Amino acid sequence: MKRLVVLVVAAAALLAPAAASAHPLGNFTINRFSRIEGADHRAYVFYVLDMAEIPTYQAGRIDARAYARRIAAGARLQLDGRRVTLSPVATALAHPKGAGGLHTTRLELLLRGPRLDHTAKLTYADTNYAGRIGWKEIVVGATTRSESGELRAYPKNLLQSPLDVTSVTGELHPAGGPPPKLATGRELQAPDRVADSGFSSLIGREHLSALVILASLAAAFFWGMAHALSPGHGKTIVAAYLVGRRGTPWHAAALGGIVTVTHTIGVFALGLVTLALSQFIVPDQLYPWLNLVSGVLVVAIGATVFRSRFRHRHPHTHDDHHGHASGPGPETGPSRGSLIAVGISGGLLPCPSALVVLLAAISLHRVAFGMLLIVAFSAGLALSITGIGLVAVFAKQIFKRASFDGRLVRLLPAASALVILAAGLAMTVRALPKVS
Repeated sequence: MKRLVVLVVAAAALLAPAAASAHPLGNFTINRFSRIEGADHRAYVFYVLDMAEIPTYQAGRIDARAYARRIAAGARLQLDGRRVTLSPVATALAHPKGAGGLHTTRLELLLRGPRLDHTAKLTYADTNYAGRIGWKEIVVGATTRSESGELRAYPKNLLQSPLDVTSVTGELHPAGGPPPKLATGRELQAPDRVADSGFSSLIGREHLSALVILASLAAAFFWGMAHALSPGHGKTIVAAYLVGRRGTPWHAAALGGIVTVTHTIGVFALGLVTLALSQFIVPDQLYPWLNLVSGVLVVAIGATVFRSRFRHRHPHTHDDHHGHASGPGPETGPSRGSLIAVGISGGLLPCPSALVVLLAAISLHRVAFGMLLIVAFSAGLALSITGIGLVAVFAKQIFKRASFDGRLVRLLPAASALVILAAGLAMTVRALPKVS
């Protein structure tokens, strides 16, 4: 009976919808909200800091008072053109549960400014955590609506393009009511979150019997397969490359193995950066650079495939000089170097959920189990990419055997080279503004 229950749980994990992270905006984000208002005949700033799992893990033990002083220094308020001092007068700190047994952070602050006995022109800028990705929102007035419910309920239609407001201008009106109150108890502890499910939840299983470990590894494997089918990971590039370079099933399998190794090493390397070098390198800032490297690699691969096709279409042999062209020679298959480059481009960008699993494994003293889950996840990701590669290989063979126009079949490799080039250029163009 116990085995049946475990198998049912594992099946449910496989069939449930994937959730990449417990934080709606992602595991790397640091989100900020400011409300400037007049109350008690003074200027006040109600400030909220919402940190996702990975920044919270990096921060370790948070001293609310020290954070309040630091944030007050970075919250710059001017009234009638003069910079005013904001002093922390109240703090409230909670660590809501996040993905993989890790926690997030919600820190609320009340910053008090000078007396306000007339309507003043204000200029406010939040310079805290400059350069970190996340939701950034500022409103003026006690009754002004917040798009995110003061970082409690992020709009689903804006999760892919979160607000990025770091400064405002306006008017601040005096008011005699009580100052804003900070949340307490359950209200502070439980902001709106996406349920922790999918791959990251596997590391938090309470009892790790042999059967549970096997079921968890199987679930991680299938989550990796599902993750590979989401946008990215070079599926189009792999298929176009194998078509353009006369790939075989063996080449498709080799690509899958390279993706597995690259993704696993990438997760462990990013984990090392998160643990040991976080004061010098912010992990989420590495992702644009990894995207740029992937894009440049893909452009180089596309150019190589296109050059190979051009040489194949226009061979220069000894017979050409005598006016007796011998015709095109046999197509060459993928080289070892280009295979490795394609595999690296597909696995270079580590999945944030895999990093969460690694950090959670360290926190829970389950490092070996966490490493096994990541390897299984990477293997599942690679299997999906290998399957797509095999489909491309067999599809090309079917095209050759079918009675299609010969010219159309001959154009497929050149078209695949152009697809790779276009994909690489698109990846590079998207990455460039983020690394500048």
